[in-house]
Amino acid sequence: MAANNILEIKNLTVFPDKNKKNILVNDVSFSLERGKLTCIVGESGSGKSLTALSIIKLLSSQLRADGFINFENNDLSQLNEKKLREYRGKEISMIFQDPMTSLNPVFTVGYQVAEALHAHNHMSKSEARKIVEQTFQDVGIPSDRYESYPDELSGGQRQRVMIAMAIINKPKLLIADEPTTALDVTVQKQVLNLIQDLQKKYQMTVLFITHDFGVVEDIADQVLVMYQGRIVEQGKANSLIRHPKHPYTKALLQCIPSIHSKKVLKPIDYKWLKTEMEKL
Repeated sequence: MAANNILEIKNLTVFPDKNKKNILVNDVSFSLERGKLTCIVGESGSGKSLTALSIIKLLSSQLRADGFINFENNDLSQLNEKKLREYRGKEISMIFQDPMTSLNPVFTVGYQVAEALHAHNHMSKSEARKIVEQTFQDVGIPSDRYESYPDELSGGQRQRVMIAMAIINKPKLLIADEPTTALDVTVQKQVLNLIQDLQKKYQMTVLFITHDFGVVEDIADQVLVMYQGRIVEQGKANSLIRHPKHPYTKALLQCIPSIHSKKVLKPIDYKWLKTEMEKL
């Protein structure tokens, strides 16, 4: 793989185990440049999250993925579950959409983040607590929240806990699957700024999943546009936003305003999109 790439995916295809004809992700290939923030943008059902989950083999047991996933010259698609656990949460971490379904309500948030640390490191409870409290400060959570339970925190604070859990082992690749979807506009902006700041501080590569081109415009170095399970356009963010080529990319860009406004995203003009697609 190219020296400046941390991840290369070739011919990734995802389909139900019992129905190979129903292809959900179709022959997807792309690479992630080390230290860059790449966005996958597309509507719900376009294959964004399935692509991300395939990287660390977290797909539903009813789904199957074929293809080549090269992470730092290791083919993750060929690793067994035991070996994959050495990568998950350490080399590659993921932030999910809804922290309330990801956090266990019966354990304190400090304990849960410390567990992620203990999973890959041998250290005392007091050592782990110091690291967790410092990481809480890094993500904007007061250290005295260590003993708080998930339902005692706001939505934004819970998402910050999930971010702390994802970065606690200083991963090389951070995957963020629509981490701002359930948050209000002001908190969305705060979380986006936080992820950008952490990327620079920890020198991480970030793969950010979103349906909002306004987010892409704010944070992305590179962009992959997904439509109906395929990547239809990719390139540097500034260039692609200014000079989109594919009709679907143009349709998504027409949906902005984004987080800069209190307005919601405008719906896609499917009539226009259909007409433009027929011209291809």
